[in-house]
Amino acid sequence: MAAPRSAEQQGRDYLERHRLPALLEHLSALLLYHRPERPREFLMAALEQVAAGRHGEGRYPGLMDDANLAAMFELLDPAGQGHISVVQYREALKTLGLSTEGLPPEDVTITLDTFAVGVAVT
Repeated sequence: MAAPRSAEQQGRDYLERHRLPALLEHLSALLLYHRPERPREFLMAALEQVAAGRHGEGRYPGLMDDANLAAMFELLDPAGQGHISVVQYREALKTLGLSTEGLPPEDVTITLDTFAVGVAVT
């Protein structure tokens, strides 16, 4: 018979299931990057953007603008082929602390547009 899960393990499972550590890290990074005068209002607006982004009604708040995303993509595509592999894409998402769930099969190539949308939405 399996031992009942401890309250601590249940808490950890809850945090991971709702991806709260990643959300808190992201919000902290946004605060440190933007250093708003009114951090509470800034966080409330960021959370509203997160909710809208998750429902497809807006863009997920990120630290990088389109120029930063293009520069990162170019680093992953030094030969200038216009695409990267799914393996490279997965590693970039991991590096940024973003979800790697639901990625396409490894025989698919990722364009800059796909990369930018994936980073913004993930």
